[in-house]
Amino acid sequence: YILETAVYPREPELLKEIRIITENHPLSIIASVPDSGQLISLLLKLINPKKTIEIGVFTGYSLLLTALAIPRDGKATIDLDRDAYEMGLPVIKKAGVEHKINFIQSLALTVLDELLGDHENRVSFDFAFVDADKVNYQKYHERLWKLLKATLKILPSRERIRIKGCRFLAVAIIAFKSLKSL
Repeated sequence: YILETAVYPREPELLKEIRIITENHPLSIIASVPDSGQLISLLLKLINPKKTIEIGVFTGYSLLLTALAIPRDGKATIDLDRDAYEMGLPVIKKAGVEHKINFIQSLALTVLDELLGDHENRVSFDFAFVDADKVNYQKYHERLWKLLKATLKILPSRERIRIKGCRFLAVAIIAFKSLKSL
């Protein structure tokens, strides 16, 4: 009921297209959900990020949402499954935001370690979105913390996860490095 009355009517048409494409994928259950997307959209408007990173792209729902919100500066995206990403790619191209996306087909930890190896990347990202394998969340968190400026990180999960001894159950976990950034 809530999706039909409050979420879907506010969902931009291009995101709706990717959601419908995703529904036909056998692993559609792992996709970002539209109500989380609306929360992410609100947060993106609040912090106005320029350089972002996304781990776990799947068909590109949250990726498109972020690409629509950021300026031309670009976005790094990491996923192992290029085939799933390419399902949503026609919609991303239709939106005219493909130039903002740097799709990296790789293990995320490998790419994060490479980014950290270049000191210019440290504290250079404004926003991170993680919706990938839950087993590595703590490792992603530790690396992203070094890459992010004093803004926020979102780690969505539909299950309990443990980060540095804390347990969370939420669609989005928001960790502030500094309140001064808002």
